[in-house]
Amino acid sequence: MQRRILAGSLMRWGYEVLEADNGAAALDLCRSVPPDLILSDWMMPGMSGIEFCRAFRALQLDAYGYFILLTSKSDAHDVAQGFEAGADDFLVKPASPDDLQARISAATRILGMERELSAKNKVISETLQKLQDIHDRIDKDLLQAKTIQESLVPEQDRDFGRSRISLLLKPCGHIGGDLVGMFSPGRNRVAFYNIDVSGHGITSAMMTARLGSYLSSTHLEQNIAVEKRMDRFFALRPPIDVAMHLNGRLLADTGISEYFTMIYGTCDLRTGEVRMVQAGHPHPLLLHRDGSQTFLGEGGMPVGLFAEARFEQIAFRMEIGDRLLIHSDGFTEAILKDGSMLDQAGLQGLLRQVGDASGPELLDDLFWLLTEELNPETGIGDDVSALLFEYLGPEN
Repeated sequence: MQRRILAGSLMRWGYEVLEADNGAAALDLCRSVPPDLILSDWMMPGMSGIEFCRAFRALQLDAYGYFILLTSKSDAHDVAQGFEAGADDFLVKPASPDDLQARISAATRILGMERELSAKNKVISETLQKLQDIHDRIDKDLLQAKTIQESLVPEQDRDFGRSRISLLLKPCGHIGGDLVGMFSPGRNRVAFYNIDVSGHGITSAMMTARLGSYLSSTHLEQNIAVEKRMDRFFALRPPIDVAMHLNGRLLADTGISEYFTMIYGTCDLRTGEVRMVQAGHPHPLLLHRDGSQTFLGEGGMPVGLFAEARFEQIAFRMEIGDRLLIHSDGFTEAILKDGSMLDQAGLQGLLRQVGDASGPELLDDLFWLLTEELNPETGIGDDVSALLFEYLGPEN
C-alpha cells in the first residue's frame, strides 16, 4: 500500500514510474529498463535494500542511476553502511511529500550534471579515438618514411681500394634531418659528405631526401657533384662548386625556409690529397697516425641562407694511417648529465675511450659512449651523424 501511494504521488508530479514488490524483481526490471532514479525500501522480503543496491551497482549500466533508500533507520552506522553499498541519499519513513520532492529535485540536478558530463566524456572519448586513429596512420607513415630515409644510406661502410669510409646515422625521432653519404665516380677517386638540415621532423627529412638525390651514389648522371667528360667517364667537381650549386638550387625554390650545414670533400686516393668545403658545419677532426688530433676548417656559412654566400675550400694531405672524422652537432652539442655540452674536448675524450677500434665499430662505440653520458631527462635531443674516412694509401 505504501508503494502504491508513493507511485501515485510520483506519477501526479509527472514522473514515469515502474514498480517491483521485491529486490530480485526490481533487479530484473533494472536490467531491461535502466532507471534514472530508484526509491527502495531497506527492509524487503528476500533481498534487502542494501543487497539490492549492491547488486544494482554491479550491473554497470551505461547511465548512472540515483539510489535513495527509504528506511526507519537513522543510526550513523546504518547510514554509513548504506553509503558503502552505493546509496546516494536516504529518506526516513514516513517521508513527507515536500521532503520527497526536494530529494528528487536534488537527484534530478545531479543526474542532469552527470548526463552532461557523460555526454562530454563521450565526445572526448570519440575525439581521442579519432586522434589515436590519426596518430596510428601518421606513425605508420613515419615508419615508412624511416625506411625510405634509411635507403638513402644503404651501406654502413664501404671499401675504396685499401681505404674505407664508415657512416653513422641516428635520428632523434622516427626520421631526422641529418644525412651522410659517399660515392666514387671511378678508381682512386672518392667523395663524402655530412649534412645537417635545420629543424627536425618531416620537413627536414623531406629536405634530406631531396639532397640525397642531388648527391646520389647510384645514379651518377643525376649527381650534381660529378660531371661527365668526353662522354666516357665521370669527374668530381671541386667541393666549392658543389656548395655554390646547392646554395643556388635551394634559394631558387620559393617557399623553402630550410637551410643546412655541410661538410663535403673529395680525396685522390693515389696521393691522399683532400679538398673540402665547410659550410657552417662542426669542425672535422683529423686523427693523425701518430695519435695527435687536429680540428680543421674556419666554419663558413650554411647553405641556403644567402644568395651572396661565399664558401672557402681547404686542402690538406692525409698520410697513410690517418683518419678523418666528420660529425654533426648532435655530438658536440649533446647535453650531458651535469647540464653541460659535450663540445670538442668531450668528443676527443670519447675518442680516447674508444681506443684502437676502427670503421663502423669506432662509430658505434662513439655513439654508445655518448648515450652513456647523456642527461636522462633530455636524452638525444638532436639527430646524431658521423663519417669516418680511413686513408690507407693507393690501390696496389
